Amino acid sequence: MPPTSKQRQIKEIIKCGKDPVHFFNRYVKIQHPTRGLIPFKTYDFQDECAQAFNEHRFNIILKSRQLGLSTLSAAYAVWLAAFYKDKSILVIATKLAVAMNFIKKVKVVIRSMPKWLLLPEIVENNKQSILFSNGSQIKAIPTSEDAGRSEALTLLIVDEAAFVRNFDEVYTGLYSTLQTGGRAIILSTPNGIGNMYHKLYIDAEAGLNRFNPIKLTWDVHPEHDEEWFETESKNMTKTQVAQELMCDFAASGNTFLQPSDIEYMRTYIQSPIERWGPQAGVWLWKYPLDDRKYIISADVSRGDSSDFSTFHVIDTHDSEIVCEFKGKSPPDEFAVVLAEAGRKFLNAMICPENNTYGYALIMKLVELGYPNLYYVNESDRYASYGNTNISKIGFQTNSKTRAQILSKLEEVIRGKHIKSYSSRLYDELKTFIWKNGKAQAQKGKNDDLVMSLAIGVWLYDTSPALTQQGQSLMNAMMQAFAVNTPNDSEDRKNPFVNKAHDYRYDMNKPVLVNEDPMGKPRADLPDFWWLYK
Repeated sequence: MPPTSKQRQIKEIIKCGKDPVHFFNRYVKIQHPTRGLIPFKTYDFQDECAQAFNEHRFNIILKSRQLGLSTLSAAYAVWLAAFYKDKSILVIATKLAVAMNFIKKVKVVIRSMPKWLLLPEIVENNKQSILFSNGSQIKAIPTSEDAGRSEALTLLIVDEAAFVRNFDEVYTGLYSTLQTGGRAIILSTPNGIGNMYHKLYIDAEAGLNRFNPIKLTWDVHPEHDEEWFETESKNMTKTQVAQELMCDFAASGNTFLQPSDIEYMRTYIQSPIERWGPQAGVWLWKYPLDDRKYIISADVSRGDSSDFSTFHVIDTHDSEIVCEFKGKSPPDEFAVVLAEAGRKFLNAMICPENNTYGYALIMKLVELGYPNLYYVNESDRYASYGNTNISKIGFQTNSKTRAQILSKLEEVIRGKHIKSYSSRLYDELKTFIWKNGKAQAQKGKNDDLVMSLAIGVWLYDTSPALTQQGQSLMNAMMQAFAVNTPNDSEDRKNPFVNKAHDYRYDMNKPVLVNEDPMGKPRADLPDFWWLYK
């Protein structure tokens, strides 16, 4: 006896409930932008995505534009809610209009279904949510820090996640709601590197998290040929092409440095050989060497806000960062750490940023008797002796000097003239972007290490006393004034002779202001010593 119409319907209901792809292709219609309401005939890449949604709890999709992934997600949400009871589906969008548009797509799918196939009734229907009689619900909301926190979710869909405001906070808050068996579909075109979406996808590719990565460039669509690409990209910038079509994270952003330069900084990353100081924030990669000259640049914060105090120790011989600090310490405590690092590195010249909090730090360094601070004009070191003028110490950052030191930093990194081993600096450079014509950290990120290094690079690259050429000239002068014995009558007449010691100046060892090569204070240095420093 042939099956009745009712029996065939039941069979189809069971089949649709097991296979979302079958459901899409047989019973779903979608709104095409030019062709109107048409049957949803999925492409191979869409079928593979739908299968991945079922096979993997967590999916993250890196996609090109115009692939129909939002439509696919809407159809999948309907399938889950219509065929299974008590499912809570939450869609997070970049803004309210996008959330409402998602619900519109959901309603188109529902209206296209045969009445016999849509078993649960719709008991609530508004612009942002649909509630079914089987207890399932589809809700779409714009992003907010507390979005969906109190809800137990069956499925979380985040559309254009790379552009969702404070996505890291949103995802952190929502992740706990998925721990009882919930699923997640996170999809987006790229929006530069360093953001939460980028990290989730990169870690997924590396097998470092639970997400199944799916990458869909423009050419996975069978209707997108070279002619289509040329037409679409004709009026786009290179950044837009990378973002909208090529799924290129690095090229899609507006980072301060070129992606290749950021990658160069990544290749040298190493774990420090020592960690010490507050919160173990001082990272050491190389111990000081007696024949080297070091400088320390510092960026100072209040110590109790979102900003960090930072410093870099730069070996001027090898142009490498050998030590670094990042932590939250009040200026006076930071000064103690800074002075300790300075003394470890042969009384390195310390140059802090001379701002509001920098004043307090500099005063503490003076109080601690640190012997080698940077003066804007070296002659001020002696003109203010015994009556230190704080305003003359350190680097004064303003709109003009900030642009100068950042320009120099970009030049030095682009030319591969500085070497850093720091993962923390690399992370900051990834999120240091151009915004409104100004280089700055992405919202919610920090640039304290970037600014500290920029000060150090500027000093090292522009100060004659710190460059290799300048050091060679200084050493030549010191050699000319060096003596063999203090007993010679002519030597005794020479004010540069240390009466208590017999020594030669070592051309390869830095001579610090007011100190002899043995590290002892010198009272017999003339006032014009700074000319040779």
